[in-house]
Amino acid sequence: MKELEIAIKLRKEGKLKESNEILINLVNEYPNDSMINYQCAWSFDSLGLEKNAIQYYEKAISIGLPDKELRGAYLGLGSTYRTLGQYEESKEVFKGGLVKFPQDKAMKVFYAMTLYNLKEYSKAMEILLYTIAQTSIDENIKNYKKAIEFYSDKLDEIW
Repeated sequence: MKELEIAIKLRKEGKLKESNEILINLVNEYPNDSMINYQCAWSFDSLGLEKNAIQYYEKAISIGLPDKELRGAYLGLGSTYRTLGQYEESKEVFKGGLVKFPQDKAMKVFYAMTLYNLKEYSKAMEILLYTIAQTSIDENIKNYKKAIEFYSDKLDEIW
């Protein structure tokens, strides 16, 4: 679909409003196309119009997307809910996304941010510390990887 390709290209070029206008027209013409709904949601997020993005993320997820886009939709929707202060909704979205993509490190980090907002500090820190230990290329962190992983869920324990 040529219009969709044009809209994505415009977004990449920073022409966010023009991209969004094309995507709104496309989603009105093809309301059950998951990729168009996903791209439309993304375009609203890019414009800072997060509230407008929610319905399109939700529809894209419910219709079904290829894995790469589905990951992006879960991350986008969960992050959007978080930025709007809808932390419980964000938590549920990320939990659902992590069931489907349990190894997705970016989603885990965004989930940890939501847990922080919900004052679930211990769990948020556990996720972040474990993710840092697993992914860091810093030599000092690599040297202490086992210790960081071990203590990640024991921060409140006194030895």
